Amino acid sequence: MYMGFSASKTQWVEAQRLLAWSFSDSGVARDINTTNLPVFQLENSGSSLSPGAIAGIVIGSVVAVVGCLCVFYWFWWRKKEEDDVIEDWELEYWPHRFSYEELSQATKGFSKDELLGAGGFGKVYRGTFANNTEVAVKCVNHDSRQGIREFMAEISTIGRLQHKNLVQMRGWCRKRNELMIVYDYMPNGSLNKWIFDKPEKVMNWVDRRRVLADVAEGLNYLHHGWEQVVVHRDIKSSNVLLDSEMRGRLGDFGLAKLYTHGGVPNTTRVVGTLGYLAPEVVTRANPTAASDVYSFGVVVLEVACGRRPIDFGNVLEEEEVLIDWVRQKYREGRLCEAADKRIKGQCSEEEMEAMLKLGLTCCHPDPLRRPTMGEVVAVLLGENVDATPNELIVELAPSESNTRDRSDWSTEESEPLSAV
Repeated sequence: MYMGFSASKTQWVEAQRLLAWSFSDSGVARDINTTNLPVFQLENSGSSLSPGAIAGIVIGSVVAVVGCLCVFYWFWWRKKEEDDVIEDWELEYWPHRFSYEELSQATKGFSKDELLGAGGFGKVYRGTFANNTEVAVKCVNHDSRQGIREFMAEISTIGRLQHKNLVQMRGWCRKRNELMIVYDYMPNGSLNKWIFDKPEKVMNWVDRRRVLADVAEGLNYLHHGWEQVVVHRDIKSSNVLLDSEMRGRLGDFGLAKLYTHGGVPNTTRVVGTLGYLAPEVVTRANPTAASDVYSFGVVVLEVACGRRPIDFGNVLEEEEVLIDWVRQKYREGRLCEAADKRIKGQCSEEEMEAMLKLGLTCCHPDPLRRPTMGEVVAVLLGENVDATPNELIVELAPSESNTRDRSDWSTEESEPLSAV
């Protein structure tokens, strides 16, 4: 009897079942009846896992995902709580603290479309609350909690200032090391945009003169009308904002310093904007009320001449610095030639000459020889016209006469300077 199986060498293993056999030692083997033999289905070779194992894997995966989400939410909640917690020192400051969600919603998520401007201290966004109140939100970044604490102490004090010619602060918000300060919104932007950069409508002389008087009153309040002396340290045309009635308000107190009347400010850093800095600030880093007066004088010359403090577009060196250029015009007896030609005929020569002299007086090199803001306000409001310190201007050009330029600069009658 012979019996056997044939096979071949392969890389895979195949299981075989022998269900029945038939053999004969003589003749032909009989047929096998396969009717009652069991039927086997081929197993799925794609998966060797049992249903129980598959169910365990699915349940374990779901549990792992849910666990990760819970851990992530816990860290997010803890970080949010840390950001929103009000520390004890914060309670010393302004009572009105906005939530970050309020300001984010008001500014449409601090959208670029709501961006009003950006500077060294951060960005400013326009915001609109649910009651349609418009505000300006200034975002200030600091590197440390200590730095933001000191900044808040300074700003919170200034936040108590109340004057019609100052941009009012409405509240604040803190998120980690970012401080957001909420101001009144000034719909007509800054003064410089109405004089420089080829505006659609150039500001007329009456509005310019009125804005200068508004800023002078606000600055006089900072220097003499409050319990402490507030030195702004960054007086410039871009920090003069215009409300809906085109009245001037002084804003951006990010560099302001306070000291007691009769005291000396404690600071050693030179801060401010090139072209507006008084000489003593550059050399001694000692800002005072007189250095603010100097900067205001530069703004007066900007408004009257329609030129920036430093004009980099001119080749001649003597025409680059506005103050030097106006002084030279005065020495040559052609002071009114420095006036903005775009407003020619809107005021008299005497009025324009008086305004230019006032600007030069405020920019006197000696801080002790500059007028106070109280004296400037008296001149601009006509309360004491005779108090104009013309003798200070004479020191700049003792032998020159300033009568040669009185020609045809004025073609219309206008109110005198004292009628602001």
